[in-house]
Amino acid sequence: MQFHLEADELKLLANVLLEGDPRQYNEILTKVMAHDLRLDAAEFEQTAELLTARKSGLKDEIARQSDAARKAELERKLAVLERVLDRVNEACVMF
Repeated sequence: MQFHLEADELKLLANVLLEGDPRQYNEILTKVMAHDLRLDAAEFEQTAELLTARKSGLKDEIARQSDAARKAELERKLAVLERVLDRVNEACVMF
């Protein structure tokens, strides 16, 4: 299956994977860093779960943020994360 992410989306995915458990996400991270997005169904599921959790945490962080500039930055990050999550979820459905 063809799975493609833009540069900013790839960077965000790599950062989210780095924040996760290295033992659990190392293989996925290695593939992402090599721009080899040929993930199997289980890897897409793991990625979707991690992104969903990060999305929830990011929304909470935005809600607590009082600095307008920081809040806008976090909202841009959330928008990119949601695009990546949508693509990952689409890939999950294709399996």
